[in-house]
Formats: sequence, structure tokens, C-alpha cells
Amino acid sequence: MGIYRDVILPKLCDRSMRNDRLHPYRRRVIGAAAGRVLEIGAGSGLNLPFYRTTVREVLALEPSPSLLEMARRAPHSGVRVDFIEASAEAIPLDDGSVDTVVTTWTLCTIPGADAALSEMRRVLRPEGTLLFVEHGLSPDRGVRWCQNCLTPIWRRIGGGCHLNRPIRSMIEGAGFRIDRVETGYMAGPKPMTFMYEGSARPR
Repeated sequence: MGIYRDVILPKLCDRSMRNDRLHPYRRRVIGAAAGRVLEIGAGSGLNLPFYRTTVREVLALEPSPSLLEMARRAPHSGVRVDFIEASAEAIPLDDGSVDTVVTTWTLCTIPGADAALSEMRRVLRPEGTLLFVEHGLSPDRGVRWCQNCLTPIWRRIGGGCHLNRPIRSMIEGAGFRIDRVETGYMAGPKPMTFMYEGSARPR
């Protein structure tokens, strides 16, 4: 699994996340970020061109050295970017030290997603904002059944990606109050494309 995990999988992740259908989500979510921003699971740096001048600094956190190396070479908007090789379950930042946390199609893959969300809440300032777009559990019974059946296999080939995580309840369960959430299917196979997009604040 070492070659697949360290060489093949990062390239597959980069290629799949370059889907043009994801750009509108990136523009809305990344465009709302401000101040000192922590991006969880920065991957190969595909969000970096979307940050605006309202952002003072981006802390791009990514546990994969291969993806982080791609991110270092990625074009960006000119905003200062500091790269951090670390896990979201143990964010190496002080309490209340960031204005915005951004997570885009990341919560599906983090092994300890609940712990990671608690860490995000810890590092956010009390008035800070969590901005998110994630795919996850569908409200439709048939699609949910497919998601639950596919996830054990999908996780093995997709770098730990879960198709069936209940994104809204996970965020709320970690001590956030949802300000806004929009849900619906993106074009594509329904088990993989039910999206949650919105914002939340620490309770």
C-alpha cells in the first residue's frame, strides 16, 4: 500500500479534485474567508487561487507530504501562505488563534473527524467562522443504502473517503451553531455527490 498511498493516491486526488463542477463551490466558500485562515486538508493547493484580499494569511494544513509538495508549487492569489504538515486531529496552533477555518471535501477522509472538528473549534476565535463544503450522507433512503454499502470498499481505494458521513450533525455535535447550510446533489453519481455547503460558528 505504500506506493499506492504515497505516490498514486495523491495524483488521483489531485486529478479528481480538478473537476470544473467544483469551482463554483470553491469560489463561494473560499471567497467568504477573511483574516487569518486555517485550511484543513489543503491537498494539492487547488483552493489557493480563490482566496481574496480580505485574507491576511492562509495556514495550509495537510498530513500528506506528497500533496503538500504539490501545494507548495501551486499558483495562488498572492495572499501569504504557510504550509503545515500535520493532522487535523492535533492542530499545532494556539487556542483561539484563527479567524476562519475552511474545510472543502475533507471531513470524509479524516479518520477521527469528530476529534478534528473539536480541534477546529478550539483554534477558532469565539467570533470566528467555519466555512465548509463537503459531500456526505443523503436524505434519500435508496441513496443512503448505496452509500452504506459502498463505503467499506470506497474507503480502501479512496484514501479513507467515507460516502456516508452526516456532515451537519457532525459539525453541530462538535460545538458549532450552523448559520447557513445548503444541500443538494451535484451532477454525477448520487452516492458520491450529495453536498453540504455553509458556515457555522462556535457555540
